[in-house]
Amino acid sequence: MDKTDPAVVAVSKSICGKRIEVPTEKERKALAAMKSIKERVRVLKKRLASLNASGIDENAGEILDLEEELVRLKSEWIKWEARKQEAARERMILLGHQSP
Repeated sequence: MDKTDPAVVAVSKSICGKRIEVPTEKERKALAAMKSIKERVRVLKKRLASLNASGIDENAGEILDLEEELVRLKSEWIKWEARKQEAARERMILLGHQSP
């Protein structure tokens, strides 16, 4: 069984002789970045949970660092989400499903 994410598999559509991939390269780039961020967040949250469960005060600095990193990743996620939405809007315009 192929483990390729079906949301990222490109499909070509022909519009006026021009081939448009769905999702577009911009969308695939954004999706890949978002997937990477999501994986990093999972690791950080797991580490944060284990530090919080330990109850050792010496971990306070690391906990703060992890929480700051999570905030930074959330900000990065929001930027990539906006890029993905803009790329999807561009694709819909090219396909004629949305007005410019």
